[in-house]
Amino acid sequence: QVQLVESGGGLVQAGGSLRLSCAASGRTFSSYTMGWFRQAPGKEREFVAAINWSGGNTYADSVKGRVTISRDNAKNTVYLQMNSLKPEDTAVYYCAARGGGIVYSWRDYNHWGQGTQVTVSS
Repeated sequence: QVQLVESGGGLVQAGGSLRLSCAASGRTFSSYTMGWFRQAPGKEREFVAAINWSGGNTYADSVKGRVTISRDNAKNTVYLQMNSLKPEDTAVYYCAARGGGIVYSWRDYNHWGQGTQVTVSS
């Protein structure tokens, strides 16, 4: 069982930056694919970025070039560095884990954090 705890959300002005962190419990963290998803009010949860066990990563088109996902297996932590934030980035951001490779549907991730709110003001 993997437990995930996100942190780093907050209120930021458009154009600003935030770094989200997701701390995981469990000895097998390094073997998991880790993903970041977000959900705005009234919208479906959507894929943001994911990183596999070897560091391979992928991004949603809406954040490509502004967001970087990384992981530190020694610290059991995955990060999401977000730059040039826009009001449309406002959402609850969730960290997720799965045992297989990178996929884009939130339904294919088995473990979830509680989420952290990101609000970008214009």
